Amino acid sequence: MAIMGVYHLGMTPPKHPPPRHLRERPSFLLSQLGFHSDQRFGALLAPLGVTARQFGILRLLAHTAGRSQQQLAEELGIHRNVMVGVIDDLEQRGLVERRRYPTDRRAHAIHLTDAARDLLPRVEGALDACDDELLAALDPADRTTLLTLLQRLADGAGLVPGIHPGYDAIGSEEP
Repeated sequence: MAIMGVYHLGMTPPKHPPPRHLRERPSFLLSQLGFHSDQRFGALLAPLGVTARQFGILRLLAHTAGRSQQQLAEELGIHRNVMVGVIDDLEQRGLVERRRYPTDRRAHAIHLTDAARDLLPRVEGALDACDDELLAALDPADRTTLLTLLQRLADGAGLVPGIHPGYDAIGSEEP
């Protein structure tokens, strides 16, 4: 007879051990926290009229002004046809503008507008608030340790620093 998970002499344990509780599975916890963080960040961005993915593109453009749509698509891993739609949307919202690419009249260089430059610090503030909420249970030393470990995991997974692997799904679920 088994009492509290202990098998007495002569008892046969089950062929398969009981499954680990999900709180003991890093992949589940990271997925759970990632979803929570994504939802919270989205809620903080909604009043600013931008999505997390659009913010990522605007932030990249802030550091790579004048890149062509094709260059941006390649760097972010987005199909070039999808990138056209994303840039169309950002242009209609007055956040980017297309200019003729200096060395190729068929291509367009993408530049941020003043409206986007004004928006980016507010979005960074929302990201700071999201970080603070997510990490509220940790002291500064634990926050530093967690960040270091997450960076190591991202590097080990071969993820490109600063580029979200979900960019390739852009346009499939966002307005």
